[in-house]
Amino acid sequence: MILTGFHAIEEFIKSGSGKGVVSYVKENPRISSILALAAENGFSVKKVSEREFSKLSGELQAKGILLEGEKFDITWETLDDFLAEKRDGSSLVVVLDGVTDPHNLGAVLRSAAQFDADIVLVPSRRSVKETDVVARTSAGASSFVPVIQETNLVRSIDKLKKAGYWVYGARMDGQRIDTVDFSGKIALVLGSEGKGMRDLVEKKCDFFVSIPTAGRIDSLNISVAAGIIMYDIYRKMTH
Repeated sequence: MILTGFHAIEEFIKSGSGKGVVSYVKENPRISSILALAAENGFSVKKVSEREFSKLSGELQAKGILLEGEKFDITWETLDDFLAEKRDGSSLVVVLDGVTDPHNLGAVLRSAAQFDADIVLVPSRRSVKETDVVARTSAGASSFVPVIQETNLVRSIDKLKKAGYWVYGARMDGQRIDTVDFSGKIALVLGSEGKGMRDLVEKKCDFFVSIPTAGRIDSLNISVAAGIIMYDIYRKMTH
């Protein structure tokens, strides 16, 4: 995994969830602070030529510094792993059915980290994979919220329901979130940017929820909608 964004590199280092090498071309105040942080946390630091840096970064948008990192195996790799450990108390699982824009996934992860989601589930097909763009857009949140790829989301939702989760699907004609009593174990399902949830996934939802708006445009961006709903869930489960 290669990270290039300042925030993404800093948050990965701070998270304590991995190791790696930080390469840079020349120092400036911003880069110097990152190098100091890396050294303090046991990351290797090396100065490279512009030519070598260009080879390392490839087509990525790098601003003179990058991190070649590897996550420690300290988080859940599968939904089964998560459910075996997460048994009691409140919980939020975010399920993304076919989100293909890395900027949207990154923004969803940022909200998921901010509003204490446990994991984000994505299908192994029809979905964006974790990339440098995702890490930069999430400002490093991908280091804190595990993204679990599942081959069959319908089956995964069944597992969540069996484990005591209520499944809420985001849909424009759903119940207004300000009237919903979010509590306990919740799975929030959001569909793809253009087509929404697939029929089989939609049929697995116990409830449908919507965001009250002024109605001046057709719909909200998927990452914006996810953030608003996650905030409402977090607010109600913590107050």
